[in-house]
Amino acid sequence: MIRMNVNRILPLMLLLVLFASCSRKYKVEGVSSVTSLDGKMLYLKTLRDGQWITIDSAEVVHGLFSTSGPSDSVMMVTLYMNDEAIMPLVLENGKVEVSISNSQLTAKGTPLNNALYEFIEKRNALELKIEELEKKEARMVLDGAALDDIHEQLTQEGEALIKEMNDYIKEFISANYENVLGPSVFMMMCSTLPYPIMTPQIEDIIRTAPQSFKSTPLVREFLDKAKENMKLIEEHQRMEENNH
Repeated sequence: MIRMNVNRILPLMLLLVLFASCSRKYKVEGVSSVTSLDGKMLYLKTLRDGQWITIDSAEVVHGLFSTSGPSDSVMMVTLYMNDEAIMPLVLENGKVEVSISNSQLTAKGTPLNNALYEFIEKRNALELKIEELEKKEARMVLDGAALDDIHEQLTQEGEALIKEMNDYIKEFISANYENVLGPSVFMMMCSTLPYPIMTPQIEDIIRTAPQSFKSTPLVREFLDKAKENMKLIEEHQRMEENNH
């Protein structure tokens, strides 16, 4: 029987692991048609313990910028100019192609960035449809439609679009519970609330979420605050009921 020499194989395995980790790199290549960015420094920042930490930076020269570094782990970052957030990115192994214009922000080239910006594009399209309902109402009024009919039709259309939006967001977060996109998009969604609160949509997402998702620092902090706020709201409602 042939015996493997473990003492020889272990260093080789360690070398392979080291080589694999060293070979994992992110590269961000960007193009900008926004002239005000020329000559400016852009920063990749990530949120740690409530602080934005700079991971990398690049100068925009003639509408182009580029930066790269080791990709030991997948990281959600935000592209900043000074203190102004421009767009989210995922730093992962591979080349991310960023495009910045006055009308659109995109990042593609790696799996998670592709997924993120496909999500953002579809969500933006749904938001646009919801906004279009106001213009549609004005057109219907001009066309002489009855106000009750207009209200009924647009209410139905609006509710259908909002449901489609909420379902899509939940579906995306659920599909990405186990990677950086799930918690990040969840927090993007929660940031639109005036303060942390458990909405039916959030409860629906959390109901099926694995512990790994719920224990993500930002998600856990949000849920803790939201539950505290819900208790305060319930207490306030009880006090008001008792006063009546």
